[in-house]
Amino acid sequence: MSSHLIQGRRVDLPVRIRDASAGAATYLVRADAARAVIAYSGLDVTEVLPGKATCTLVFVQYRDGDLDAYHEFGMVFLIRPPDAGRPPGRGLPAGRKNARAARPGAFVHWLPVDQGFTLEAGRRIWGFPKERADIDLRLATPYKRCTLRRDGRLVLDLLIRPGIPLPPGDLVRIDAYSHLDGTTRRVPWTARASGVRARPGGALIRLGNHPIAKELSELGLPGTALMTATADHVTMSFDDAVEV
Repeated sequence: MSSHLIQGRRVDLPVRIRDASAGAATYLVRADAARAVIAYSGLDVTEVLPGKATCTLVFVQYRDGDLDAYHEFGMVFLIRPPDAGRPPGRGLPAGRKNARAARPGAFVHWLPVDQGFTLEAGRRIWGFPKERADIDLRLATPYKRCTLRRDGRLVLDLLIRPGIPLPPGDLVRIDAYSHLDGTTRRVPWTARASGVRARPGGALIRLGNHPIAKELSELGLPGTALMTATADHVTMSFDDAVEV
């Protein structure tokens, strides 16, 4: 078991999150635009349809975990794993094959948080691109809302209308990918959720005047969400990062 010293505190791996709530909206975006956004990482997006990739906007309220309580927002792209080889050709069958590539990963392009300890831990342990931001979450209401500001400028205001209830999910294993200071890393991550609701569409988004808002606009947002999901209770664990 490895450990890291963060602000005078020892953090043992895997880091465990014992209680969190989350909301997410997934959008179909132009694959060429998404590739341009994450080109710095050396990774490639997964084309879930010919010429289309996915961008997921997720907000999380961490209530109990090894990195304390905090709010987080993420901008995430589904990617082809670095060892997946050459992508298939164009056309619908190729797009389906691409979407089923072995162990597709989730590249975390941007990950603002509202507390300093998790910011330093995330950057030092996993290379996550955490930045300090103002994240106002309203999760105790019928509509789940995230208002995000960075440097005093509105990035976005995202509202999710929960869908139909789903049964508690199995343990999900995902490889998250990060890129910081010229290094790309793979982070093994597991999660289990209950109190899940999902639906097609279901999101309203208002973009602000921050550069990230401009980036989202160039991807084609606000548009219509492919699907949205909310979860009342989520547990997670994060293992040590591996350079790729």
